[in-house]
Amino acid sequence: MTTFTRRGLIGGALAMPAIIHGTASAQTGVIKLALLTPLSGPFARQGELERLGAVLAVEDINRKGGIKALGGAKLDLAIADAGANVEQVTAAAQRLVADRELVAGMGAWASSFTLAATEVTERAKLPWVTLSWADSITERGFHYVIATSPPSSKIIPAALEPLLALAGKSAGKKPSTIACINDDTAVNQANMEPLRKGGFEKLGLKTVMDENFSVPLSDATPLIQRLRRARPDLVLLGTTATSDSRLLLQTLTEFGLGQGKVPVIAPSANWGTPEMLKNMGANYLEGVIGVAGNWTSKQQAALNQDLLQRAKEPWLIQDTLSNYGHVLLIADALERAGKADRDALMTALLATDTSEGPAKLFLGDRLKFEKTGRRANPVPAVFQWKNGKPLTVLPEADAEAELSWPRPS
Repeated sequence: MTTFTRRGLIGGALAMPAIIHGTASAQTGVIKLALLTPLSGPFARQGELERLGAVLAVEDINRKGGIKALGGAKLDLAIADAGANVEQVTAAAQRLVADRELVAGMGAWASSFTLAATEVTERAKLPWVTLSWADSITERGFHYVIATSPPSSKIIPAALEPLLALAGKSAGKKPSTIACINDDTAVNQANMEPLRKGGFEKLGLKTVMDENFSVPLSDATPLIQRLRRARPDLVLLGTTATSDSRLLLQTLTEFGLGQGKVPVIAPSANWGTPEMLKNMGANYLEGVIGVAGNWTSKQQAALNQDLLQRAKEPWLIQDTLSNYGHVLLIADALERAGKADRDALMTALLATDTSEGPAKLFLGDRLKFEKTGRRANPVPAVFQWKNGKPLTVLPEADAEAELSWPRPS
């Protein structure tokens, strides 16, 4: 496996060639995996975090003796930059699959990137593991895709149901009204579609405001004025741009509704990044509740601490944790398959059913997959900003802190 220094791992993405092959790839007893993730463009930071998780996992597996069922074979990564758009993703995926020594791959990060990449990897019959949310990733009849996060049509309702119940216990009254403010990007409109089509009604929520805005938002005052008049029990805030998130939170605070006074639900892992704290400040973020496909857990405390020390990050988020888990998932499947064969590996991946090993990197008590490749009974992560840190509050078995919810006046 290629040895990555911290400087090379985090700082040199723009200078990297499109594909990095490890020096061990020409040696015997090596199993090659691909990682396709944005290392340049607007999502480069998220791509670096994905890469960090994969590299640390490969290091750990190789240090512990490699794939024992294959005579201690070591893992080696071929890392490709997904770039900034779908065309660049497709080109990078095509270059990757030209290497017939690859046994499996992972990544692409954004759902649109993953959809494009897996069109290529499916034709090459290359097993692919991703954390992307889009339902369509596992609804195209593909046979070589594994998705570990809840689908976007279910992730927000699945997070809201236990969150509302917990809020009812905390505040003495279950929330019954909701205001929605979303940008007009495809991802946030897709997230809202199942909620608008009966999802809120099933949750016992009445929508008292549902407003969309175009990116970038120039003035949040009219939106927050309407929100204040609507007097909702909670707010669903769907934003893509950090500048819009900051402006909305600042305006909420100016109108006396920020800092947890009116609960804000933000369905995006990006809301829990160190960069969000740097851009927003702990004061504005206090009490904001985020939803993600994966997050830290009190049950992972020892492992998280070890990864934090090696990653030199202030905390771990979905991207690093999931990709570390993806490498462990592939390694576990290789052990069970007993050979470095794509079809045998894919069969083993689909047959995964465990509470140990790779399951420890994901919330919930079990890692299992449906025939489509989507994780069975996936558990979304709900975190809340408390004193400058995004701490898991749901599921309760994984919670690092108790939910803070204001009591109705």
